Amino acid sequence: MAIMTYSREAGTGLTPEEQAMLEEAEKLPQVYDEDCPKLTPEQLAEFRPVYYANMDERAKSMQLKKSVVLAKA
Repeated sequence: MAIMTYSREAGTGLTPEEQAMLEEAEKLPQVYDEDCPKLTPEQLAEFRPVYYANMDERAKSMQLKKSVVLAKA
């Protein structure tokens, strides 16, 4: 199956064909592989949202957590 990418101007709705394509895609099974394995509930629970205003704020947070800062803008 190929990945198809579309773009459109903001504010325009879906055409009937696009809506039908999305409805058909919802019926397809999820496919997992070695690059994208199915995560366990424990692995999913480790995800947390990250909200940083800028890279300096991110670097400061990582330093407080004693994480490695890989890049600083």
